[in-house]
Amino acid sequence: MEEKKLSINVPADKAAGVYSNLAVIAHSQTEFIVDFASTLPGMQQANVLSRVIMTPENAKRLLFALQDNLAKYEKQFGTIDLSSGKKPVPGSTFPLSFGSGEA
Repeated sequence: MEEKKLSINVPADKAAGVYSNLAVIAHSQTEFIVDFASTLPGMQQANVLSRVIMTPENAKRLLFALQDNLAKYEKQFGTIDLSSGKKPVPGSTFPLSFGSGEA
């Protein structure tokens, strides 16, 4: 079977991307919802910047793609250190990173 190539267009208004340091993940039987948000340390509110809704099958494909890319990243740049003490807590919200610098 011949593999088809997919051309991906990134419109100019999306090319810069958005920075997210918080993700909220929820699911139902038929879909996963990932809200990417941004907040500052000590703030009581986070603003959702993007919401991605996908099927459970595509969520699992995303998981595998992230695992593959993280392995490639660590092979090239070294192990990613998670010793900052920030670990996901039970539930669906977790900080992605705050670091220790000043804003």
